[in-house]
Amino acid sequence: MNPFVFKNPTKLVFGKGQNEELANEVKRYGKKVLVVYGGGSIKRNGLYDHVISQLSEINAEVTELAGVEPNPRLTTVHKGIELCREHDIEFILAVGGGSVIDATKAIAVGAKYEGDIWDVITKKDTPSSALPFGTILTLAATGSEMNAGSVITNWETSQKVGWGSPFSFPAFSILDPKNTLSVPEDQTIYGMVDMMSHVIEAYFHHAENTQLQDRIMESILLTVMETAPKLLSDLNNIEHRETILYCGTMALNGITQMGLRGDWATHNIEHAVSAVYDIPHAGGLAIIFPHWMRNSLDERIERHVQLATRVLGVDPEGKTDREIALEGIDKLSAFWTELGAPNRLADYDIDESQIERMAGIAAENGEFGNFRKLNKDDVKKILTEAL
Repeated sequence: MNPFVFKNPTKLVFGKGQNEELANEVKRYGKKVLVVYGGGSIKRNGLYDHVISQLSEINAEVTELAGVEPNPRLTTVHKGIELCREHDIEFILAVGGGSVIDATKAIAVGAKYEGDIWDVITKKDTPSSALPFGTILTLAATGSEMNAGSVITNWETSQKVGWGSPFSFPAFSILDPKNTLSVPEDQTIYGMVDMMSHVIEAYFHHAENTQLQDRIMESILLTVMETAPKLLSDLNNIEHRETILYCGTMALNGITQMGLRGDWATHNIEHAVSAVYDIPHAGGLAIIFPHWMRNSLDERIERHVQLATRVLGVDPEGKTDREIALEGIDKLSAFWTELGAPNRLADYDIDESQIERMAGIAAENGEFGNFRKLNKDDVKKILTEAL
């Protein structure tokens, strides 16, 4: 494995009933609080009232930013930064899923940054501080609750950019599975695809001697695959919700990538697609990932074989490595389709008309991908096959 240093400063407050810890956590950071949330589901399920009640216990002065989009927009981030400065905000609380948390990270950094936060997001400059922020997670999916990563969309320039900073880790994250009980079936499916995709991105790497890392990743994938059908048949089962919630966090809090560097090209391609079409991120991943895998077979095929045999249930007897790998890819795609995820870009009414544009966005900074390098023509091929 590669030499590494690991540090994750986020305090994870996990389990049934942990919503009650909110007041104790927030009071360490200040009383002027910006509460950030999305489309209003937290008001329908009662979580909003609980949050406001908890904050009132510490006499917090609450300012709100509602309406964060599923692919959070730069314009919304700018609104949040303005609110922080106008109200002298001391702490930000994200109540929602990955998009709300991603926006909050940019707001927290942007509130302490003198220039335009877009310069930080596009890596033209680096921040030196941020407002402290915490999260109450309502959707098991992105892992943003315990990492520094964030993805922000600049709709005006058709750019969807991933970024991160040492200052964009949450101070704490409260993960109470009760908060995920009201998540509808489609978002539950997308969340499970998303967390599996995070693990698979990490799985395809060039590091040697990664037995433990591989087994950790395989165990997360197997746990999601075993639990997913059970959860979808009983969306109110809090035990299954708890299992999936934990899997989502472990998939992208840094544990799986100690000593290795995953690929992440598929995420970059999907960001280009959803920057143009604004589709659900995990829906795009479910479509694109199997095609990336088929186009990466000649790059350490043993990684494909190991995933196929250890996780995807492929019997290797009498088959070539290529046959084993292709069967594994087919099984992965079939699993996601059986869950209810899309498997063609046409499912989102996407045709060939914008492939050139999307490939250009994905490859605008040159070749990318850490497992197999891709260029614009490679992206066009993958997207064309995914139509």
